[in-house]
Formats: sequence, structure tokens, C-alpha cells
Amino acid sequence: MVFLVLLFIVVPIVELFVIIQVGEAIGVLPTIALLIADSVLGAMLMRAQGRTAWLRFNLALSEGRMPHREVLDGALVIFGGALLLTPGFVTDIFGIVLLLPPTRALIRSVVARRVVPWLVVNRLGGPDPRRGGTGGRGPRRRGDVHRDGDVEGTATEVDPRRLP
Repeated sequence: MVFLVLLFIVVPIVELFVIIQVGEAIGVLPTIALLIADSVLGAMLMRAQGRTAWLRFNLALSEGRMPHREVLDGALVIFGGALLLTPGFVTDIFGIVLLLPPTRALIRSVVARRVVPWLVVNRLGGPDPRRGGTGGRGPRRRGDVHRDGDVEGTATEVDPRRLP
């Protein structure tokens, strides 16, 4: 709920405030031109970085390894591009941070250490007692568990400190 308030109320108000301040400092037409230019440049940067992320993703698959880093890079490039295409200077700053490889690497490491383990446990299948302990899938479906109580699947222990 707090995230939605920030996203739909606070961010647009901050963006409008900054656009008005820039408009007062340099004028209306230069401000509009600047907003259009940074959207166009952002789209070009997103395209280039997206292509690079896609090539690295395919390379990882062809080498037979899981493309963990490449998937995160792709997601960050998509978010960065969306922020750059959104009119406003504040979102542009965050979009550029997500699109530039050095800063994206820093954010990727934070996401890998903090967000991915939380997602795995809370949203993508870890046990959730509020939902009957089935990992957010709701009631167990027929065929998930054998008659003797065994569950088919593969378990892999992951050390969150070693994530990319």
C-alpha cells in the first residue's frame, strides 16, 4: 500500500515540482525540448543495453549455465528504460542509473542479495503459513504429492552471499 502511494501520488508530485523549477530556470520551451531529448536518448540507450543483455543471456544459455545475472540485467534494463520514457527528470535519473552498466552492477548485487531471496520465499513458492504452507499457490493440486507423502522435484541449497 505504501509503495502504491509513493508510486502514484508522491512521484508525480515530485516530478511536477522539478519540471516547474526547471521551467522557471530555463524557460518552458527548453524544458519541453529537454524532456523530449532525454526520452529519445533514453530509448536509444535502452535499446543498446537491452541488446547487450539479450546477447549475454543467449551466450550464457549456449555455454550451458544458468543466466542469473543476465536475467536480472534484462529486468533492470526494462525498468530503467520505462523510467527514462516516463516524462520527468527524477525518473530519468533513476532510469539512467539502471541502464549504465557500472551502476546497474551495483544495483544488481543489492537486488540479488536482498530482493531475490525475499521473492523466492514470499512470492514464488516458499512456504507461507498464511496460505496453508503451499508457497502462495493456494490449495495443493492433485498430483503434487504422491500417496506416500513424497514430493517430486529437485532441491538446491543456495547461499545468498554467493549470488551475483
